[in-house]
Amino acid sequence: MFQENLSPDLDAPRIAPRIDPGIDPRFVFDYQSYDEVEPGQRWSTWLSVEPLSRGPEPRPDWVVTSQGAIDTELGILKTGKEADVFLLDRTDPHDPAQSVVMAAKRYRAPDHRTFHRSASYTEGRSMKRSRDERAIKRKSTFGREVAAGEWAVSEWNALKRCWELGLPVPYPVQVDGTEILMEWISVDGETAPRLAQTRPEPALLASYLDQLRDAMATLVQAGLVHGDLSPYNILAAGERLVIIDLPQLVDLVGNAQGFDFLLRDCTNVCSWFTRRGLEVDPQELFGELVAHAF
Repeated sequence: MFQENLSPDLDAPRIAPRIDPGIDPRFVFDYQSYDEVEPGQRWSTWLSVEPLSRGPEPRPDWVVTSQGAIDTELGILKTGKEADVFLLDRTDPHDPAQSVVMAAKRYRAPDHRTFHRSASYTEGRSMKRSRDERAIKRKSTFGREVAAGEWAVSEWNALKRCWELGLPVPYPVQVDGTEILMEWISVDGETAPRLAQTRPEPALLASYLDQLRDAMATLVQAGLVHGDLSPYNILAAGERLVIIDLPQLVDLVGNAQGFDFLLRDCTNVCSWFTRRGLEVDPQELFGELVAHAF
């Protein structure tokens, strides 16, 4: 594989091109040779996906867009009922400054067994192709594959929308089929713990509650509900919280159970804070959030 060097590094060793006197020098360029990828690696898929399948602009500086970058599997981060999350290193071997570790969430396809519970979440949504919708309802092999892709796209769209709303979610880098690459939320080089695993001091606990209240209010103002919010899909990245697992994002009004999902989110969140010693009334939080919806 070759990459045109449009911004040469003066310190890097160069290959002096042999220019035929009969060739117009405007059509001559320098290049760097890349080795073949090894097992567990692949060439970056950044340029192989459609522009709309890449993260919203302005993109963070750490996003690697080099055509010569290599994706290297670093191991599994989390297994779940619907998808597995891996760590993925994307680095250009000729430009080490272009290097990042990301989270790669991959939805399972034919063997997926939990899409049956999706109906209550997807109420009010429409699919572009009726053939796909019929296949999902029949639960055929093709239907399960389509469902996996639909959930990946749903989470991708949810991440993009939440990011653009300024919500604390991982930056969505790209989506490719059933794989989403997103920001890896870490603390001191380790994956940030789930909120459920933490025992914050009173001041930090109160700050966490304020952050969640603001995030939930922002969602409701946009006509959205997380739909499955709990201390297990919120990461504690030091003093800030990051909300994850968003494929089931619910339309508050378009879904007949939208307000039921909102109340359940309030109950899950408030119960955890109460167990940690900070009394929070779920009905009071629910009423406060409903006020933001109108």
